[in-house]
Amino acid sequence: MHYYESIIETIGNTPLVKLNKVTKGIPGTILAKVEYFNPGNSVKDRIAIRMIEDAEAAGILKPGGTIIEGTSGNTGMGLALAAVAKGYKCIFTMADKQSQEKIDILRAVGAEVVVCPTNVEPDDPRSYYSVAKKLNQDIPNSFYPNQYDNLSNTQAHYDTTGPEIWTQTGGEITHFAAGVGTGGTICGTARFLKEKNSGVVSVGIDTYGSVFKKYKETGEFDSNEIYPYLTEGIGEDILPKNVDFSVIDHFIKVTDKDAAIMARRLAREEGLFVGWSCGSAVFGALEYARQHLKEDDVMVILLPDHGTRYLAKIYNDNWMKDHGFLETRSFATARDLIRLRYGKSPLVTLQEQAKVNEAIRLLNRDGISQIPVVDETGHFTGSITESTILSLLIESPEIRDVPVKEIMERPFRFVGIGDTLDTLASLIDRENKALLVRDETNAVHIITQADLLLAMTN
Repeated sequence: MHYYESIIETIGNTPLVKLNKVTKGIPGTILAKVEYFNPGNSVKDRIAIRMIEDAEAAGILKPGGTIIEGTSGNTGMGLALAAVAKGYKCIFTMADKQSQEKIDILRAVGAEVVVCPTNVEPDDPRSYYSVAKKLNQDIPNSFYPNQYDNLSNTQAHYDTTGPEIWTQTGGEITHFAAGVGTGGTICGTARFLKEKNSGVVSVGIDTYGSVFKKYKETGEFDSNEIYPYLTEGIGEDILPKNVDFSVIDHFIKVTDKDAAIMARRLAREEGLFVGWSCGSAVFGALEYARQHLKEDDVMVILLPDHGTRYLAKIYNDNWMKDHGFLETRSFATARDLIRLRYGKSPLVTLQEQAKVNEAIRLLNRDGISQIPVVDETGHFTGSITESTILSLLIESPEIRDVPVKEIMERPFRFVGIGDTLDTLASLIDRENKALLVRDETNAVHIITQADLLLAMTN
């Protein structure tokens, strides 16, 4: 006979599944590490058992003890399963933005759940961090794992997730993408993969309202970056000790809406019924991949949990409509817009070293208002607009003879071929004057405000 002594022995060895439809038009092989195959339906099962066993070995957690943790739900589930198998009690604190399903599931496996307000400072005595710490101080023989600063979190992924991905890809992985919350998943996995191959690129997925991306890029902890957001399980208003910025090469921020819509697409188009932050991970990873992946690259995106945690939220049409994530009217997509433009002139681009005079000539010749700028390899590095040139010419007529590279603005944002026109319209503003999209043949097209107006009025 072959059987497991307890449920915790089934943790790990989750499958890699190729993404086929949401990746159309993107080069390379893109694989999902589907962590809902763990018994608690999430990646957090890995760290739960590791934190408990390390605490047992250190004599911190003793028989009959109580495990107390602040959680967004998934770590709590992993800890609860381990507690059932090992005979411990559990008390979990959660922010009130977490789904009711998460609270109900934790209570179903015997845990006590204390719900705390979301919109308070981390050191506020009402925050779920502070409440967990206070309970740990007040309850004898209790253990506070503190997944944010407990380095067993990172080590669990270094010892299991990283080696699994390396073996499953036969060492061919070139890029790894994952959401960043406590930081253990991406940092432990990336550290292992980079030790195997220093060329592996790690992409951290952050959310708007979180401090990670700006801190990585500037070294500044900017409290102005912090504001409430809805996506669960990624982003932070603190810097956990498990976040090792040296092994995260790039950060991509993803909106609540883009994450929710992508999660629904994964269910509908790939058969992967996954959680909200899984949508964040895939949306952000694909945004990076559109510009950087090559045909022989292999990207692995970690999908942390299961969609059952979000039935009353992102998988509920009324909830989606109430939050402006799902429109009542039907919109065409970027693919439809491009199809309408077939037969028109191909995308006009400018080399970085071209003179501003050349940009003015092309803008006038083609009757356009903006041009993407590329380097000698064809990589999109910037953009130039007629409004920018005009304002600079008024101040300094001599800029006509300087290279475009010296005055160009940031590159236009890439979007997905399946993104709807309402989503595209929400992305065009003063900062993003146009959008770029790759079609199924890998050709790049530009989408302007004029294009969207024409499409929406026809």
